[in-house]
This record gives sequence, structure tokens and C-alpha cells, in this order.
Amino acid sequence: MTTRILLVDDQELLRMGFRMVLEAQDDFAVVGEASNGAEGVALAKALQPDVILMDVRMPELDGVQATQALVSAGCRARIIILTTFDLDEYAHAALRAGASGFLLKDAQPTDLLSAIRAVASGDAVVAPSTTRRLLATIAHQLPAAEPLDLAASTLTPREREVLLAVARGLSNAEIADALVLSEATVKTHVGRILAKLELRDRVQIVIYAYDHGLVPARG
Repeated sequence: MTTRILLVDDQELLRMGFRMVLEAQDDFAVVGEASNGAEGVALAKALQPDVILMDVRMPELDGVQATQALVSAGCRARIIILTTFDLDEYAHAALRAGASGFLLKDAQPTDLLSAIRAVASGDAVVAPSTTRRLLATIAHQLPAAEPLDLAASTLTPREREVLLAVARGLSNAEIADALVLSEATVKTHVGRILAKLELRDRVQIVIYAYDHGLVPARG
């Protein structure tokens, strides 16, 4: 099965480099390129790619705004944010808006390919522990915790335990060990949490936990 990819970056040379790396893979096809967020949103709606590589800082419409627009429009493409800085507050904003993760622009080609394959299969590119570190670093910029919504009240005690464990950056294997469950059961719980809270992936669980004050922003 071929993964259809849209490149959105204002640097033509960078897009060219990404295209060369991606099109050398039998399971990838670059279906379009855009030089700013506005073009990216329009092309994403027209081409319906599986994965979008989105620069975070662009003219006209930046990657955060473009991600917000696409998620609000119901776009099913997984979005990977490209950033120059490991702990970029723009990357955090993009994750909150619905991106499935972020990568540094100088990432190794193998890391880029692995990331695209991961999000195409429904996983998050960024480990929850990385998201937690990002959130803790910019904690002073985060808004006050929001009250828990009605969806949270539908979580079972076990699902809430799993949610908190994911928010702390634990993997399924680590959660299974801590809660004395099988990995398959943990995966089932994570799936139910995502469905009940209407979240896209594990990264969104971490952000939800921080937004609602379920985990401390520091420590």
C-alpha cells in the first residue's frame, strides 16, 4: 500500500531534498508540494494525502494555523510538523492543534522515513515523554488548567490510570508492567480513551492531561 505525502515548506531546496528521499521508497508517493500554509491547506483538501510534512514557520499561514484549519475541516491526513528547534513552542502549539508529532529538519533520513510510516499506521511520531518535556519546558506559557469535561467522566477508573500513565510518558509495555496487565489490554484501554475523549493519538492524551491539570507541568 502506497502512502501519499504532501510537502508544505517555504524552502524549495528543502522540499526537493525531502522528495528525493521519499520517492526512493517503494511505499511512498509525493502527491504535491506547497510553499506556504494557505497553499498547503488547499492542496490537502484537494489531494487528500495520507501524511503531510508541514513546516511550522511559513509566510501567509504558518504550520500551526494550517494544522488548525485542516483538523477543523475534518482532514484525516496525519500531520508531522517540521521544526528547527527541539523545544519549539510552535511545535507544542501544533501538537495541541492536532498534529501527530514533530521532527527536526536535520533529522536523519531513516528517522524521517520511520516517522512517516509510524503516523501512516496510526501511531504518534513523538514519544509522550518528549511531549512531556516540551510542555514542562514551556510551562510558564501554558494557559490555566481547564475544568474536566463530560467526556472525562465516562472514563473508567482503570482507563484514568492508563491515561495518567501515558501522560507520564510510559510505553504500553511499561504501563502493562506497572498495572499488571497485558500489553494487549493496555492497547485496548488506550484505544477507548482516544475514542471517549475524541483524541487523535497518544500525544493528544499527554496534552489533554496537561490542559486539564491531571499532571503537574513540572517535575
